[in-house]
Parts: sequence; structure tokens; C-alpha cells
Amino acid sequence: MGWMLRLGDIDGNPYIGVYCSASERLAIVPESAAQSVRKEIARSLEVEVLGTTVAGSTVVGSLVAMNSNGAVVTNFAERSELAKLPRDLNVGMMEEKLNASGNNILVTDRAALVHPGASNRALKVLGDVFGVEVRRGSVAGVQTVGSACIATSKGVICHPKTTEAELTMISELFKVPATIATLNYGTPYLGACAIANSRGAYVGSRSTPIELGRLEDGLHLY
Repeated sequence: MGWMLRLGDIDGNPYIGVYCSASERLAIVPESAAQSVRKEIARSLEVEVLGTTVAGSTVVGSLVAMNSNGAVVTNFAERSELAKLPRDLNVGMMEEKLNASGNNILVTDRAALVHPGASNRALKVLGDVFGVEVRRGSVAGVQTVGSACIATSKGVICHPKTTEAELTMISELFKVPATIATLNYGTPYLGACAIANSRGAYVGSRSTPIELGRLEDGLHLY
């Protein structure tokens, strides 16, 4: 499998994407994450790994969406937590009704897709922080697009019930191929199951060899 694709858990839980967030330059993990897990993430994604809580919680992946330019976090995040982020990373707060940023935003260094209920003001904040085009949308009837998909600068993998029209929309927005997949033994919420960038992925331990093959192909990790 090499180092680009690793299977693992966070504190015994295979839902990696609920607890961690990643971009081309950084991965954020809960403070409780074992040193061995941090090392595996650093090696597979080739990024700096930073441990923190967000709003006092370990579900960092649900509460943070980020790309190389910036991070959008829940509006409950504390100043002491944000102070741990790199100084040159733009940081914005998500509006209250959609404050689980990681669940509600799918973002890469090329574009962002956001929950259809996001306000115009939220779209402007996201555009300013991420420095990319931002569009509202849903996938497979799921409005929490960040939990339904995983997107990198090489590909997007989506909830298995994503329609052809939605795959085309995603592919045109992110300017990469989009395909369907599952992880963690049939889980359709891919964003909850793994973190990835253009160099590698750290994937929930319940994922099958066939699922790993689909992720590898869909995100072009070879």
C-alpha cells in the first residue's frame, strides 16, 4: 500500500473525518490523538500535524473546513484554540445555523461547495477565507456536503447515490473527475470516514480492499 494510503482509527473510532481535518499543507487532529497516529497522518499526507480541540470538542473534522489558504471554523471556537493555527492561515467563523463547518463545506484549493441553506454573507466569508469560487449545492439529497464527499486537487469521491448530473456539477466546479464510493464497510458518508489530500489519505480501519481501491482510483493516489 505504500505510505500514501494508511488505515487507522482515532481513539479507537474509524470515523477519521469526524475527528480530523486536512488540506495540502496541514492536518488538524484532536489533542487526544496518539503520537503514532499523528506520525502516520504526517507521513501519508506529507503535512504538518497539529493537535487541538475546537469549541472544547474532539470532533475537529466536523467543526473545521480548510484549504491551503484558510480555515472556516464553528462560531463556538475559542481564541486559545485558534491561536494554535499557523499565523498565515486565514481564519473565518461559520454562521450559527450551519456552524458544523466541516460537515457543511467541501473545499479544495480550487473551489468550495456549501450547504444550500448558507446565507449570502456566509458565501462571502468563505470566498474571502478560502480564496476560491464558492457555490451552494447538495449531493445525493444530502445537504451536509462536507460529510458526503471527499475532495482534493486530483479528484472527488461522493456518496453512492450521487446522480450523474451532480457528479458533472462537482467535476466542473472542482475541475477534477468525480466518482462514487463508500468507506468503512459500506458507509455512504465518505467525509466522515477519511481525510485526504493530493498526496495521500488516512482512512477508517473498517474500509475494505475494494473500497480502498475505489478511493485510490477516485482521488488518483498513485
